[in-house]
Amino acid sequence: MIKIVLALLMVAALEAKVYDGVAIVVEDKAITLLDIEKEMQTDHIDAKKAADLLIRQKLEALEEKKRHITVSSSEIYDDIKKMAERNHMSVSELYDAVRESNGLNSEEFKEKIRQKLLAQKLYSSIAMGSMSEPSDEEIKDYFELHKSEFAHPKAFDVVIYDAPNKALLEEKVNNPMFYSQEIRSSEQTLPYSRISPELAQLLSRTPVGSFTPVVPNGKGGFMSFYIKSVEKSDDVNVEDVRAEIVNALMGEKRQAILNDYFARLRDNADIKILRMPE
Repeated sequence: MIKIVLALLMVAALEAKVYDGVAIVVEDKAITLLDIEKEMQTDHIDAKKAADLLIRQKLEALEEKKRHITVSSSEIYDDIKKMAERNHMSVSELYDAVRESNGLNSEEFKEKIRQKLLAQKLYSSIAMGSMSEPSDEEIKDYFELHKSEFAHPKAFDVVIYDAPNKALLEEKVNNPMFYSQEIRSSEQTLPYSRISPELAQLLSRTPVGSFTPVVPNGKGGFMSFYIKSVEKSDDVNVEDVRAEIVNALMGEKRQAILNDYFARLRDNADIKILRMPE
């Protein structure tokens, strides 16, 4: 009898310990305090945003199951490979860069990609049937309201610093007078239209007279760009950026449909918020 009582007490203690770690329950799926804290750290957001994101993910997972949406391992690898190619890295270098910037190991990163691809398929399933191409009037109105967003530099005049060792290059970035024979440099003009969107974004947000953060160079080493000057672009007209405007408008329509869909889904779901990280 005593043994039975002790066993029951141990089970109760274990259940209490598990329950104590649960922060939110979406239908019958648990979100733990650890899940929220990890999401806060990975995406650099506060607890509420992390919780909302995780609730949305649980609702999406339920919809994916309902709609029989899946992602294969080859689809995940293909997406990672394309991401690496866009950033002029090998896959292993991309894993290293993600680990350094977000603290995710390769398996955690693959899971993030899997979730992204599942979400893309789900979003297409929900939204595409409800969307129509924007009219010429919509395109023109959007261009006039967002004209400054479509203006971008014509080219960047840079000095590219390259080194086999990241710490060595960071020393150069922090102290421009620092010299090492292992650090190579070359001056180049990089036309905006001929560089990757990721590099264009990196250079665009770096002030003139400053270094970009140190990034992998795709050859096993590291690089940083010193921005000497930025060449302004010619005036842009609506036809030059029609495709970009259509993409932006379709993106806004798609997001509005999805936000409305998941807001209604959340209102009707059984969600219990038990506690939040302090």
